[in-house]
Amino acid sequence: MELHDVWFILIAVLWIGYFFLEGFDFGIGILTKLLARGTAERRVLINTIGPVWDGNEVWLLTAGGATFAAFPDWYATLFSGFYIPLLVILVCLIVRGVAFEYRHKRDGERWQRNWEHAIFWTSLIPAFLWGVAFANIVAGVDIDQQKNYTGTLWDLLNPYALLGGLVTLFLFTFHGAVFAALKTVGDIRGRARTMALQLGLATAVLALVFLIWTQADSGDGWSLAALVIAVLALVGALVTNQLGREGWAFGLSGLTIVAAVGMLFLALFPDVMPSTLNPEWSLTVSNASSSPYTLKLMTIVAAIFTPIVLLYQAWTYWVFRKRIGVQHIPGHDPAAALDQP
Repeated sequence: MELHDVWFILIAVLWIGYFFLEGFDFGIGILTKLLARGTAERRVLINTIGPVWDGNEVWLLTAGGATFAAFPDWYATLFSGFYIPLLVILVCLIVRGVAFEYRHKRDGERWQRNWEHAIFWTSLIPAFLWGVAFANIVAGVDIDQQKNYTGTLWDLLNPYALLGGLVTLFLFTFHGAVFAALKTVGDIRGRARTMALQLGLATAVLALVFLIWTQADSGDGWSLAALVIAVLALVGALVTNQLGREGWAFGLSGLTIVAAVGMLFLALFPDVMPSTLNPEWSLTVSNASSSPYTLKLMTIVAAIFTPIVLLYQAWTYWVFRKRIGVQHIPGHDPAAALDQP
């Protein structure tokens, strides 16, 4: 196996890790409007991800940096061709981070409500756009002989990509609902489980259509195996959620994301961005990669620092592993909080 193949796998792992972690992050942000009843419950949901949301985004930075260093042509074509949707995602992530930090800086209801609106929309929009972006990467876009994207923004909004966006939106929201049931106590926990069932059923329909479409267009035996794992994991998540086994449900909803995103990368390999104009103009792991020396140096650095980062993040999740409820919110009466709009 060549080093460029190894780095394709490592980048796939980074994106899978990002979607696993940021997936429930986005889901919680969306659920602040769909699930929470009152200010106290919205604060509970936000507090479930408060200690970890910024750490989850490190995976995105690492995936982007690794792509830039290991596959500079892939990075250049992707970020120039997908400039507008990626810019929208970046702005949303910036505003989202500011909203988390600024929401509690003042006690005014209007101040907090405006930042809560920001959290909702800056969670929903990236959750949708990431699916649109990756669906286009797998399906292929208009790339010319000079490795330049020649299409338009509207070319990216094709039916397959829009379906991919709906899949990630519903899948992440489902993942967030399962996480909310795992991390909360009281009435909100039961409602999170009920909402997880509803979201999971809708996700199952959308995901099945999208993954079968992907398999039919560019899949192989390995991607088919990943598709089967994704479907079985989603079914298992729904069953364990109904049984009240939130830990198992969260693990299986995460496995659904791992298998589904893994399937996309398996269907993509050995391309990194297929060209719909001419297959010979496609960007591949070999013609878009950096020099062997660069990849070798990156491998050494990654082998040293990756375990350290993983251990630190695992420790963070362990420290903040306890459930929370409205009774843990200072200054809020649980009964009164549920009566607020």
